[in-house]
Amino acid sequence: MNPQSSDSPHPEVPQPPAGGGCPMRHTGATTRLYAPESTADVYGTYSRLRKQYGPVAPVLLEGDVPAWLVLGYRENRRVLDNPGQFSRDSRIWRDWREGRVEDTSPLIPMLGWRPDCLSQDGEPHLRLRRAVTDSMETVASRGIRRHVIHFAHRQIDAFEDQGRADLVRQYSEHLPMFVLTRLFGLPETDGGQLVESCAHVMKGGEEAIAHNERIGRVLADLTSHKRAEPGPDFTTGLIGHPADLDDDEVQNHLRLVLIAAHTTTSNLLARVLQKILSSGTHLADLVSGQMTITAFVEEAMWNSPPLAVLPGRFATADCELGGQHLQAGDLLILGLAPGNLDPEVRPHPGTAVSGNQAHLAFSSGPHECPGQGVGQAIIETAVEVLIHRLPGLRLLADPAQLTDTASTWETRLDHLPVSF
Repeated sequence: MNPQSSDSPHPEVPQPPAGGGCPMRHTGATTRLYAPESTADVYGTYSRLRKQYGPVAPVLLEGDVPAWLVLGYRENRRVLDNPGQFSRDSRIWRDWREGRVEDTSPLIPMLGWRPDCLSQDGEPHLRLRRAVTDSMETVASRGIRRHVIHFAHRQIDAFEDQGRADLVRQYSEHLPMFVLTRLFGLPETDGGQLVESCAHVMKGGEEAIAHNERIGRVLADLTSHKRAEPGPDFTTGLIGHPADLDDDEVQNHLRLVLIAAHTTTSNLLARVLQKILSSGTHLADLVSGQMTITAFVEEAMWNSPPLAVLPGRFATADCELGGQHLQAGDLLILGLAPGNLDPEVRPHPGTAVSGNQAHLAFSSGPHECPGQGVGQAIIETAVEVLIHRLPGLRLLADPAQLTDTASTWETRLDHLPVSF
């Protein structure tokens, strides 16, 4: 999808202010953030880049597209909190404007412009974001917990008589999507395909565009259906909101929420379960009430945020950030995971973070995640149901031997084998 393309007319592509000198081409960048040698030990890659470049490092994305990876906590905050200096509008992205990024690039599903609130700043952003938050509050007020309880029990029913399970493949990977299908007014049968397509969009690679288009077709059909037959769901809320969204805007907000909410919630649920089961005392403390699920969620937000790297921001003018000289139109990607572990703000990463919500996991500034409460409700309810349904729950692996699979944007837990 071309960042500028749409079925409905949109404003002319904005021009970034002219900068002096030649555009920065990252001639010193040799780290391909998407390459196996980088993703095999992604936290090691972040550490190496920090030592080499400081809080902002030049990297290469798929297709060897240059970007600045923001590693510092304070630098991430500066970018996220200043949309006038670092815009989310990718139409000012110089490499795309000058034809070095094709419309078929696997980066486009993550970075391309769309008529949604994430791609815009200022008043257009506020108008669209209000439609999202109002519609989300409406469905949340009708009770998300009951949907989570229903689907959690159904997931557990499928493996309970076996006495063992993989809580990633058989629980956390699918449960949030089933809840989202109910909130959106989608048929449950779409859930499995949407899980697969969201995973491919996040992973990148050759199939990302095809799976992004598949998601688009499902949501276009849903929008058409809900215009004809409204219901008590998020889709109908967007369609009927006073902001008067057209079909293109409705579909793109459905896509935005679907991918972001499923990816972050499924990742975070897996990490919370991993932490709880990594020690017998953790589970005992939770059952006895000495620890809360919220405390485990906060720890995961700091140490393994569900979105490791956030795409992206674009410099609106020449500027300096973290000792690097940026040019107008440069792409920045926000290292939420390395930012949370920045030794400048966390010299002792192993120390407790209970009650400290200053992490970057939900982003920050005007584009801060609007669905935090929904995600938290899904995770807390899913953990509660699981613990009460499965007595004697224990991990069937050495916690140190559990493996991850990383891409540019996320690091996912592969398996979480348990018995009960």
